[in-house]
Amino acid sequence: MALPAADAPTDPDHLLIAFAGRRTPACAAARASLRLPALEALLARLAPQPPDAQDEDSLSPPHERALAAALGLAAPDGGLPWAALAARRAGLPGVGESAWGAVTLCHWQVGLSEVVLGDPQRLQVDAAESAALLDTARPFFEEDGIALFDGGRPGLWLARGEAFDGLATASADRATGQPLADWLPMGEAARNLRRLQNEMQMLLYASRVNDERTARGQLPINSFWLSGTGRLPNAPAAGAAPTLDTSLRAAALDDDGAAWAAAWAALDAGPVARLLERSRAGGAVRLTLCGDRSAQAWQAGGRGLGAWLRRRLSPSPRIADVLGAL
Repeated sequence: MALPAADAPTDPDHLLIAFAGRRTPACAAARASLRLPALEALLARLAPQPPDAQDEDSLSPPHERALAAALGLAAPDGGLPWAALAARRAGLPGVGESAWGAVTLCHWQVGLSEVVLGDPQRLQVDAAESAALLDTARPFFEEDGIALFDGGRPGLWLARGEAFDGLATASADRATGQPLADWLPMGEAARNLRRLQNEMQMLLYASRVNDERTARGQLPINSFWLSGTGRLPNAPAAGAAPTLDTSLRAAALDDDGAAWAAAWAALDAGPVARLLERSRAGGAVRLTLCGDRSAQAWQAGGRGLGAWLRRRLSPSPRIADVLGAL
């Protein structure tokens, strides 16, 4: 997704952790053995908020929904307008008048029976490659009334066009490692975009960029993933976004239980421990944990005697249960 820019202000008192819960076999098995003392102590101090629960096949994953809610973005599933938000922050023309989409360069792994989306974040597209392919692709997109812009980081372009208005698209965080047939946009509105994608695949196949990547032993860039589509329905809320932590992402998508547990231990000793310190110092902290289906937030409760007694008398949540419910 075309997340808010790295230099956008973030709230140090609100930590949002993506892939905190994972229902795949290895990560689920590793969950029972997690020892996360900082997280356990922090949850004991905070009051749980109503969860946001959806199906595992929702196009927008829980961490994107939680981030959008914090920013004041309201949109249907698959319509969180990350590209339009990124275009606004970049000062690109036409943000208020048009719909946008995020075009992420990627590698489609073609098997005997299905095509799978490789993780775009591991493709290691450099700035020169991204710029060269953007120059090559721009005329083909323009034929379909789509304007292309550099997205601010290698491998990401921002696209402006009416084709993205009301078009639901899946986050790459949902589709990575999955058969593409389950996640590609379908229907009449996506027909021209699928044709454009086919044209781009043929164009990329013959690209000098991919000849050089293959010679270096890198995977070719053979397609793009479209996400973050739509218009900005309203002005995003003023103020800082949550501090989004994605350090669990790679291990979760690989279903590497040992690596996921190790990443959780590092997260507990780092960002979670720092949030705990802020809470103990009296900060109005908020923690949001996101899994495959749900986002669950906890925040500082009241400061009166009643609130203190409720926290003292409530049983401490079991970490495995908390993460398993995500």
